[in-house]
Amino acid sequence: MPGVPAAPDMSTQPRPVYVIGGGPGGLAAAAALRARGVRAVVVEKSDEVGASWRRHYDRLHLHTTRRLSALPGLAMPRRFGRWVARENVVRYLEKYAEFHGLEIVTGVEVTRIEREADGGWTLHASGGRVLTAGAVVVATGFNHTPVLPDRPGLDGYTGRLLHAADYRNPQPYAGQDVLVVGVGNTGAEIAVDLAEGGAARVRLAVRTAPHIVRRSTAGWPAQRTGILVRRLPVRLVDRLCVPVAKASVPDLSAYGLPRPGPGLYSRVKEGAIPVQDVGLIEAVRAGRVEPVAAVEAFDGAEVVLADGSRITPDAVVAATGYRRALEGLVGHLDGVLDERGRPRTHGADTPAQAPGLYFTGFTNPISGMLRELALDAEKIAKAVQRHLRRAA
Repeated sequence: MPGVPAAPDMSTQPRPVYVIGGGPGGLAAAAALRARGVRAVVVEKSDEVGASWRRHYDRLHLHTTRRLSALPGLAMPRRFGRWVARENVVRYLEKYAEFHGLEIVTGVEVTRIEREADGGWTLHASGGRVLTAGAVVVATGFNHTPVLPDRPGLDGYTGRLLHAADYRNPQPYAGQDVLVVGVGNTGAEIAVDLAEGGAARVRLAVRTAPHIVRRSTAGWPAQRTGILVRRLPVRLVDRLCVPVAKASVPDLSAYGLPRPGPGLYSRVKEGAIPVQDVGLIEAVRAGRVEPVAAVEAFDGAEVVLADGSRITPDAVVAATGYRRALEGLVGHLDGVLDERGRPRTHGADTPAQAPGLYFTGFTNPISGMLRELALDAEKIAKAVQRHLRRAA
């Protein structure tokens, strides 16, 4: 392991670059900026770095390989194995911040960013704090604010309902009938976790049949395929994926999970990442996880499904996604967010109406989130350095 990098002289930088968010994207951006001699201050609303990773369910492992998931300047230890566990990701992020000597302020939430006439930025934060910055990197995360299913009767539902963000392990659900809503990677893995952890019955509500891929085939990780095809035309990749899927993933139609239509990469571009199989296929074929129709409504203690059936599970786990929740922070800045509340720019690109404002971690690439955060960090650092030189 290389030695700790020498600290560059940043004493002549009265207005640092503020990085909002102490997750992988924010830490990587701060480290890359520091390596270029740019003072970067990470502001994290939680009391520790890697807050979102600390909250994830216990079973979670990276779906990307250790070698392709390291952030700039520090490899992940080999002892973490090929598929790094959640708790080891947290350890790595803690070590990463220490190794790079990052300047981090915890327990402070930035609530609003405003551009100043001189081209700088003012950040309004909790406790009445007002911070001035030469540039700002927003890295508050893809999984920011949990979203519950927007279905009739939800407010009057009398059963036990929790978002996947609040699920930790299957122990509290031993012997229970559990419905998991949503068949993305989180929902699929939680369903398998429940089935293997002693739940009496596990049903998985599916609205749109997902594309399922093997995490690794003959030692070749799906992530490497994602890297290879990422720059190819979408329609070409869609066509190539059809025979691969038929050869590697069995038809689960008889079990209530039909093959999806063509368009794996088209759906990726819309934000729907394929489900990486970490036990779902086997669990469905063995009857331990039962795919059912999508949730249409809630009625008292009952859950109404799209096929008209009604069920009364002991618990409902909603793996129904998150909002970016950027409206209060930057929604007042013209041209920064699109109609769905997502940043219009990311990485080294900066909005035309808001130069010096950068976003990282708000896409979900097929080539691996941590890998792309690492690449974005280097690009952002270079762009910020240019921006600050022009401003000076």
